[in-house]
Amino acid sequence: QVQLVESGGGLVQAGGSLGLSCAASGSIFSINDMGWYRQAPGKQRELVALIRSGGTTNYGDSVKGRFTISRDNTKTTVYLRMDSLIPEDTAVYYCNAHAGRSDTEYWGKGTLVTVSL
Repeated sequence: QVQLVESGGGLVQAGGSLGLSCAASGSIFSINDMGWYRQAPGKQRELVALIRSGGTTNYGDSVKGRFTISRDNTKTTVYLRMDSLIPEDTAVYYCNAHAGRSDTEYWGKGTLVTVSL
């Protein structure tokens, strides 16, 4: 089993920056990729950013050029640096990971990011 715990959410003014972290723990040897999704009230969950074990990344269209995803050397912690924040970024941000030979999907409980004007 893999457990994911997010941290770093909070309130930030538009135009500012905020960093999120997600720590993975458990007995699974291999974590194949990790990423961030977000869900705003009344909207569907959407991809924010993804980083694969080889280091390649993907970003949602709405955050390209503003957010940066990275991963530590052990590939057990994923980070999201959010710059030039806008109110539309307000959402619960969820950590996501795929692990093991079967590529099992895991989710964190989420952390709230609120961007004010």
